[in-house]
Amino acid sequence: MAKEKIVLLYGGRSAEREVSVLSAESVMRAINYDKYSVETYFITQAGDFIKTQTFEEKPAETERLMTNETIDWDAKATPSSIYQEGAVVFPVLHGPMGEDGSVQGFLEVLKLPYVGCDILSSSVAMDKITTKRVLESAGIPQVPYVAVLEGDDLEAKITLIEKELTYPVFTKPSNMGSSVGISKAENQAELRKSLELAFKYDSRVLVEQGVVAREIEVGLLGNYDVKSTLPGEVVKDVAFYDYEAKYIDNKITMAIPAEIPAEVAATMRHNAELAFRAIGGKGLSRCDFFYTEDGGIYLNELNTMPGFTQWSMYPLLWDNMGLAYPDLIERLVELAKETFEKREAHLL
Repeated sequence: MAKEKIVLLYGGRSAEREVSVLSAESVMRAINYDKYSVETYFITQAGDFIKTQTFEEKPAETERLMTNETIDWDAKATPSSIYQEGAVVFPVLHGPMGEDGSVQGFLEVLKLPYVGCDILSSSVAMDKITTKRVLESAGIPQVPYVAVLEGDDLEAKITLIEKELTYPVFTKPSNMGSSVGISKAENQAELRKSLELAFKYDSRVLVEQGVVAREIEVGLLGNYDVKSTLPGEVVKDVAFYDYEAKYIDNKITMAIPAEIPAEVAATMRHNAELAFRAIGGKGLSRCDFFYTEDGGIYLNELNTMPGFTQWSMYPLLWDNMGLAYPDLIERLVELAKETFEKREAHLL
């Protein structure tokens, strides 16, 4: 019986491209090669597509995927060359130009099934401001915030922030993940610096009320019958974990399952599933919550392509539920095919 083909897309143009490489290398080693063969394509920082390795069996632990430092320009390909009849694309891409609906639209034009959320749900979840507005309409509690858009009267916005929120506040690029561009401000001077930093990454910025809270995460899996995991907790050795703390300094550990009351876990799972349906999610997502000292439960964000290394929170949450990493990948491929068939059926 012929093997099914998985096309692994990784790299990308966003500031999260290094995380993408780590995730893709984990996926390529965990795939069931009795059932699948794998072709890999690297998207460079400039947006070029490079055809990289092909695997018919599990690669050696020493095998590394191509990065921006090791590009073979002779292997440059046209983006459309990733098309293969019957193949399923796994876009292990994080952040803008990968997790925001752009690549998803490209794959739909190519008529290819792909793992993860569709164009609309990817773009909604990628934009933190839009996510908050959608979740507000679904009645899901969130911490107070102020949106600051390029072209706004900055002085008026700072006045509004200081009226509606209290320091400390967190400033975040609206379309970025992996804690890139996020900073904490304890006063107006720091707020101005935080806004300047965030605007380097996006023209839409979210300023959010700082809260003293534990950070609890729930994994979601499914299309129209979404299932959730027991929550897990990010345990930090720093006041808040930015990109360096999360991926470079390794200053976090995880508690799975989180040590929280059963009724709190149940509320988080319910709200996570509700949020996933509200944005029209497909395939997978990781839903992140704040759990405050006074018992408040606030949904922070949904990540439609969460970190996917074997030691990342999302796969570990499902492993705790009895779904091992290789089986999780296989389930995501099946969900991708299911979504594709339904999407095609709707084109009457």
